[in-house]
Amino acid sequence: MTPSQMSNVVILGVETSCDDTSAAVLLNGTDLRSHVISSQITTHQKYGGVVPEIASREHSLHFQPVVQQALDEAKITFRDLSAIAVTYGPGLVGSLLVGVSGAKAMAYAAGVPLIGINHLEAHIYANFLEHQDLQFPLLALLVSGGHTHLILFEAHARYKVLGHTRDDAAGEALDKVARTLGLAYPGGPQIQRVAQEGDAQAFTFPRAMLEPDSLDFSFSGMKSAVLNTLNSARMRGEILSVPDIAASFQQAVVDVLVRKTLMAIKRTRVKTLLLAGGVAANSLLRESLEETMSQQGVRLVYPSPIFCTDNGAMIATAGYYHYLVKDFAPWTLNANPGLNLG
Repeated sequence: MTPSQMSNVVILGVETSCDDTSAAVLLNGTDLRSHVISSQITTHQKYGGVVPEIASREHSLHFQPVVQQALDEAKITFRDLSAIAVTYGPGLVGSLLVGVSGAKAMAYAAGVPLIGINHLEAHIYANFLEHQDLQFPLLALLVSGGHTHLILFEAHARYKVLGHTRDDAAGEALDKVARTLGLAYPGGPQIQRVAQEGDAQAFTFPRAMLEPDSLDFSFSGMKSAVLNTLNSARMRGEILSVPDIAASFQQAVVDVLVRKTLMAIKRTRVKTLLLAGGVAANSLLRESLEETMSQQGVRLVYPSPIFCTDNGAMIATAGYYHYLVKDFAPWTLNANPGLNLG
């Protein structure tokens, strides 16, 4: 790093909330100098989902090598850092503890501030990494394996949750249906892949909209409808088309997400929609929102697929904005698996 760069803001972001160990080095909020992800997908595939104890153990093994690789690729050392940002919730408590403990130790040893990052907030901030022209207010649709939220983003660090899932998150429902259909983990991408060969009109699954004015979500009943359809067919000795079921269920989930988001847009009159979270990589969701938002004169923004899933770059980006207002964490920072936003 050159002498001129030494005065800039250099954030190391680390992420260990679930089953990805990731670290990234970000310069001045937009210049991503390195981005390393160690995935545990193959480790958990045999179990059909993430096993918390195994996930935390894998983080312990890979945390230091991933961080060192991120520093090496960015051609810096700990002495060049302005701060270290780390996810402290929500997520799996064992996985979070690995990241928080490691980040605290590194920040203390390096003599730099520690920044605690809400994982949900970081997913939203992934959009700021690639779109520097965003202007408030913004509406965010956060869709992941564990969360489905509609959030009014009024200014940095000012959030108002307009709606959230009352049971299963959209990604969780997709994963569970995929597992029932015999598809590999992670299920969401597999549903999308198989659905390309299916007929989305073959099955009519319910679209749970709840109360007329509610912006909350509910996907458990939609998931149960698929299970009931499969069980009924099995009892009759029928074999149903997996691609048709996948396509029909995916369409039902996307329909609800789009309709609720449209309701929020009309209610808030916001002109920019941020799509975030792992399910933001779903092509049907992107295309459907693009079409609907264009009809409303609303700009749709979403990250590249690599920044939709859990990653250190989004943690570093959120950390940069916390750093600007000196929002630093105390050394007593602890993992908070049930952390909320807003």
